[in-house]
Amino acid sequence: MNVRRLIPTAAVAGAAVLGLTALSACSTSGTSDHKNGDRLNVVASFYPMQFLAERIGGDHVSVSTLTKPGMEPHDLELSPRQIGGLSDADFILYLKGIQPAVDDAIKLSESRNTLDVTTLTTLEDHGTEVGGEEHGPDEHEHEHEGDAAGADPHIWLDPVKYTEVAKGVGKSLEKTDPDHAADYRENTAALVKELGALDTAYRTGLEDTATKTFITTHSAFGYLAERYGLTQEGIAGIDPEAEPSPARISALHSIAKEKKVTTVFFETLASDKTAKTVAGDTGLKTDVLDPLEGITDTSKGDDYIEVMKSNLAALRTALGAK
Repeated sequence: MNVRRLIPTAAVAGAAVLGLTALSACSTSGTSDHKNGDRLNVVASFYPMQFLAERIGGDHVSVSTLTKPGMEPHDLELSPRQIGGLSDADFILYLKGIQPAVDDAIKLSESRNTLDVTTLTTLEDHGTEVGGEEHGPDEHEHEHEGDAAGADPHIWLDPVKYTEVAKGVGKSLEKTDPDHAADYRENTAALVKELGALDTAYRTGLEDTATKTFITTHSAFGYLAERYGLTQEGIAGIDPEAEPSPARISALHSIAKEKKVTTVFFETLASDKTAKTVAGDTGLKTDVLDPLEGITDTSKGDDYIEVMKSNLAALRTALGAK
């Protein structure tokens, strides 16, 4: 992961010691005493965590996010105000390994209820090329290790893995706020049903295609590719700002020709320059495949479900679905 903007531990510790309690400007709760009638004060690290907190928490939570819309989450810098506010949160929901600054700040915070969602599923090592036969959630022998080198954190782009995470988040909220456990269970069940329908749409929609290979600038779709029998060919690795080598560009030219690739995908929160260069050299089209790290005005949908459906449509077109 990109660690160039990692906040020094000393700076994080200093902010924590100051005891600053204000959250980011998007927070809508001024107190953590939810038992006296206020909503549970939840801090989410970035959009995929925010979506789960809002959908499962419903009316019983007030959710703030550390990553503003349109910001590249890998490069997040936390203000002292945000770092201090973590200690005042009732519940912190994050994904370890994608935002080093967040990982460090949470480690030093005094929050009693934190949930790293990577503990709810398994992580795998993915590079620039990922693919293979379809598999079930229990067929991998890769046990997750929190600091495993090369572990791909983009688990939310696989609806099945995201379902596993959603169930775990629901159970954790039940324990944190037992007075509203029944509502959390109901909201979790409704979301799991939606994610199941999304999985079915992907499974059937990508079953019969002219090619199974797609090229993308940001290698964020490894889990999705494996789930639905596709092959992701990343221009760079799982770090969206990594520069591809000349050898990798040359290899992609050969792959595009051999695998009848039609499209080079880029994302909404990063430059499309590399994608357009590769596409131009090979006579391919370009399109957006959104890694859903944030929702902006340019996103093809207002939430996770809608954007994932847009991604499916883009993949079906690029792969020549029948």
